[in-house]
Amino acid sequence: MALMSWTLHGDGRSVAPNSAVGPGERLTWPRTIGIGAQHVLAMFGSTFVVPTITGFPPSTTLFFSAVGTVLFLIITGNKLPSYLGSSFAFLAPITAATGAHSMGVALGGLVMTGLLLAVVGVVVHVAGTRWIELTMPPVVTGAIVMLIGLNLAPAAWGMVQASLSSALVSALAVIVITVLFKGVLGRLSILLGTVVGCAVAALNGEYNLDKVKDAAWLGLPDFTAPQFDISVIIMFLPVLFVLIAENIGHVKSVAAMTGDDLDPLTGRALLADGVATAVAGAGGGSGTTTYAENIGVMAATRVYSTAAYWIAAGFALLLSLSPKFGELIAATPQGVLGGLATVLFGMIAVLGARIWGQGKVDFGNPVNLMPVGIALIVGAANYTWTVGDLAFEGIVLGTAAALISYHLMAAITRWRNADNAVASPAFVEGDEDRELSQGS
Repeated sequence: MALMSWTLHGDGRSVAPNSAVGPGERLTWPRTIGIGAQHVLAMFGSTFVVPTITGFPPSTTLFFSAVGTVLFLIITGNKLPSYLGSSFAFLAPITAATGAHSMGVALGGLVMTGLLLAVVGVVVHVAGTRWIELTMPPVVTGAIVMLIGLNLAPAAWGMVQASLSSALVSALAVIVITVLFKGVLGRLSILLGTVVGCAVAALNGEYNLDKVKDAAWLGLPDFTAPQFDISVIIMFLPVLFVLIAENIGHVKSVAAMTGDDLDPLTGRALLADGVATAVAGAGGGSGTTTYAENIGVMAATRVYSTAAYWIAAGFALLLSLSPKFGELIAATPQGVLGGLATVLFGMIAVLGARIWGQGKVDFGNPVNLMPVGIALIVGAANYTWTVGDLAFEGIVLGTAAALISYHLMAAITRWRNADNAVASPAFVEGDEDRELSQGS
């Protein structure tokens, strides 16, 4: 299909019970605009939390999420519906980099991560995804995702200490709204929880809106140039594995919902997210990823039209051009952010367990159990290894521990089996191949 051309689905007014609006179709423009607005609301709560936690300008992050979404749609040939919002996987390395150095150095890490992801996308487009599945089995990917969430726990506690009451109200509001409401309201639990938390913080005198009053209604976001430091870039490498897993999962999820074979677009999706992340880092925005929140909107509406995502990107771009709006987001009190961070960082950790469940990882097998256990302790305790001017911290060391220990143990187990060695008591005879396959 032409890049900006869609066929009208049926009469354009409704979706029959057993049908769906495909990526190359659309409803009438008023209905498409309405769905695009829903996508903005769905991504907004999560997208703005990342810059407010890291100290990045929210308007700049919103600007580059819009730009990134457009780049994604173009690179994937307008065939893969997706919104690119802020990735939580970058929270830990950004926080560490800005704390030890500066925002510019953290942006340099984003640029390099994006470029590496783009290279992976090109390789996948040519060679397929099998090599990724062998290198990063579910047991390893799940461990990396979980240790990132656990490594962020001290940062969440630091924000909670700013105001325990605001943190508790914010977290409780998110929890209640998530289960109390269905549809769009339920998916807006982060955004609505923030509103409730800010209201309580305002009553407690914690909400300072002076900068909001002084900000202009219209204006360009603040752009910041990246700086490059090899010691910081290393911190960002584990995020690469997470972004690969997220993008592949997104492609498979959309394919399952639409019934289309989207595997040939996997490489393009990785390339597009890499380019979007690099572009965001080059100007002061947060790293991007494909958003599960928007998959929820598609599942609810059965509208997979990429036209809705062009509309969503347009809305986000307009919002990013209001400095007053950006300052309103940036003014979110630390206590409120602490409550949100407690929920979100915990969810990141549990997503690792979800990957294990989906991959049917057998933790009765020490080849799976030991690497995960080691990696989680290293990441949660933030082990640090300094070599000259380079400092390798918990996420990097935990990722290395997961990859090295898993593949070492798996290789020895395979060699032992090939050598017809007697199985250890930890294994039932004949189970090694089955158990290894469940971890790979």
